[in-house]
Amino acid sequence: MRHVIDQAVAWQRSGIRFAMATVLRTWGSAPHAPGASMLVGEDGRIVGSVSGGCVESAVCAIAEEVLAGAAPTVERWGVGDEDAFEVGLTCGGTIEVLIREVGPEVPLERIAADLAAGVPVALVTPVGGGGLAVGGGTVTGSLGDPRADRAAVQAAEGMLGRAASGLVTSGNAAADGTACAPERELLVQSFAPRPQLLIFGAAEFARPLAGIGAALGHRVTVCDARPAFAAPERFPMADEVVTDRPDRWFRTREDLADATTAVCVLTHDHRFDVPVLALALRSRAGYVGAMGSRRTHEDRLARLRAAGATEAEIARLRSPIGLDLGGRGPEETAVSIMAEIIAVRRGGSGLPLTLRPGPVHIV
Repeated sequence: MRHVIDQAVAWQRSGIRFAMATVLRTWGSAPHAPGASMLVGEDGRIVGSVSGGCVESAVCAIAEEVLAGAAPTVERWGVGDEDAFEVGLTCGGTIEVLIREVGPEVPLERIAADLAAGVPVALVTPVGGGGLAVGGGTVTGSLGDPRADRAAVQAAEGMLGRAASGLVTSGNAAADGTACAPERELLVQSFAPRPQLLIFGAAEFARPLAGIGAALGHRVTVCDARPAFAAPERFPMADEVVTDRPDRWFRTREDLADATTAVCVLTHDHRFDVPVLALALRSRAGYVGAMGSRRTHEDRLARLRAAGATEAEIARLRSPIGLDLGGRGPEETAVSIMAEIIAVRRGGSGLPLTLRPGPVHIV
């Protein structure tokens, strides 16, 4: 989604008109959750997706009509439509999409700046146009009415606190039952900071892991005490390459770890991996994994217990790291590690989809 916002900002700056299509609601098996967006420029360029390809051509046609002067519209597509196999979600789901022109008054620059700074922010837009950005106790933009702005901010803060996106109904009722602000439906798109991927040990296995992690939207840090290994040119996709003892570096940033943080220890050296693992397992990091054989794992557990790690903390450790994909080499190992990180974060089983009952896409 970040690349969609960045492109929208670039078009705003250069004066290119564009429409934005955004998923409002989904039912059944849908490729994207509410908040996913797609841009259609007046020059025909397309950025982003709302359905993974099922209805994009229809969205483009409607977006062109909106840019030609038609009113914003909410459209619904699903496999139950008569034209489902021409324009619909043949995967079995239904999506509702808002298509509207985004003008220069919508504060996308603020959204992009907060995203770059890692600050949670929400974009609020009514169906008819306009918009405001909410986050960090500040508001940018307006819906044209101070009362409506206050109601929108209150609704957006509740959604942002849950990192949720979708339609909300705003409007406050006074004690006598009259409306303090006109009730209206608003689209709230919540943008949270990129999840952290912390890689300790700049070995060869770390290089593809950093690249895949970055491609999946993580903020990637690679840390190693050895200067020859912690060379930025070896990790062009990483946001940060640090030469330091892993435990010392992590200790100064432990409070920044949260449920979306993944810690991967690839050092193969107990002098470095045990101290940082002890810290990571006590932190709020949602995923902690370590590379090594089963013999290394047993030795590591004994050393962690000696270092004071509790059994509850040790139970959080993913070791040997990664899912059993039968892969070989750094690249395939990196895929197995990222697959396990995604499964843990999303609550996936890690089983083949052929063995999983019910819808394929969980939204």
